[in-house]
Amino acid sequence: MGFFLDGPAVIILGGERRSMPTESPNARSAVPQRVLIVLLGSIGDVVRALPLIGRLRAAWPGTHLAWAIEPKSAPIVRDHPWVDELILYERSRAPWSFVPFLAAVRRGRFDLVIDLQRHLKSGVIARVTGARERLGFAAINVKEGNHWFSTRRIAPQPRMSLKLAQYQAFGDLLGIPARSISFGLEPSAAARERVAMLIGDAPRPRLAVILGSSWPSRIYAPEAIASVIRQLAEPGAGGFFAVLIGGPDEYPIASAVEQAAGAPHMINLAGKTGLGDLPAVFAACDVAFGPDSGPMHIAAAVGCPVVSLWGATAAERSAPWGFAEFALTGAIPCAPCYLRRCPIGNECMRRITPESVVSAIKRAANASPSLAGAAS
Repeated sequence: MGFFLDGPAVIILGGERRSMPTESPNARSAVPQRVLIVLLGSIGDVVRALPLIGRLRAAWPGTHLAWAIEPKSAPIVRDHPWVDELILYERSRAPWSFVPFLAAVRRGRFDLVIDLQRHLKSGVIARVTGARERLGFAAINVKEGNHWFSTRRIAPQPRMSLKLAQYQAFGDLLGIPARSISFGLEPSAAARERVAMLIGDAPRPRLAVILGSSWPSRIYAPEAIASVIRQLAEPGAGGFFAVLIGGPDEYPIASAVEQAAGAPHMINLAGKTGLGDLPAVFAACDVAFGPDSGPMHIAAAVGCPVVSLWGATAAERSAPWGFAEFALTGAIPCAPCYLRRCPIGNECMRRITPESVVSAIKRAANASPSLAGAAS
């Protein structure tokens, strides 16, 4: 793998591409040679865009697919078999940090850009490439005049439709064949080895506990998490072993959960794994639960059943693919409010009782072939 640095912009070439089925595109124009995906930040959005990338790769096996992305989300697609190149935007407070990044995308000489970000910044990135064809969202679905930078736009999307389905609309606009939803997100051998060393011979079934979220308003209370863990640890409830998952910022939540739960039937991985390790972590677990977050979508992408908890945001828009039936929403008139910070103490999340979470986890476990009947 090669690394080329130019100020804050970093170009990463490379992972080994796996073979994909070849399909004849039904596009209105010639197959593009160089395509840029613009989706910079959100971990969850990046995961949900992967099925579109797989669709592009299947239709255009010889096309060079690049992705403009920020470092925080890059581990998801670094070495991904469908992605040929990453162009990293090293965000800093200096306004001129954007310039070397724009120079890097300009040098890419792309002939097609797909802007999935829908903001002013992503529109500027698309335009600076010089690509003759730039696809974007309709005016009703964008912010900051993003639609003025695109040459073609998908049809207006319902606000509460799944983002994954919205991204698939770009494949429809391009006229490429539909394919079954897949993410191509396989744990690396190195990540599997690291996770195996961390989890060791922890008993099955294993419950992945997603502690955090980028919005404080989405957080489930540590006391409630601990109650779920205690109830499911009982032999009659399945005897689940809890695996606490989070970054360094989730240390306080993890410590509070350990203290409230008594911690004999769990392991705390908060801060011990990186984003690139999470596919291996969820692959080593049997079911997961937690709030709206990027890791929730990673769990679903590797096939780990997910019980998702909703309040400030809406499951109708962002439920993990394949597991919408296990989404639980706090019943309160102001939800979903889409506020990062709740003025009334995350009341919507408090209304999701530990007992309802336990019940949903048991259902999710029984829906998994590997655990059928284990938690009945």
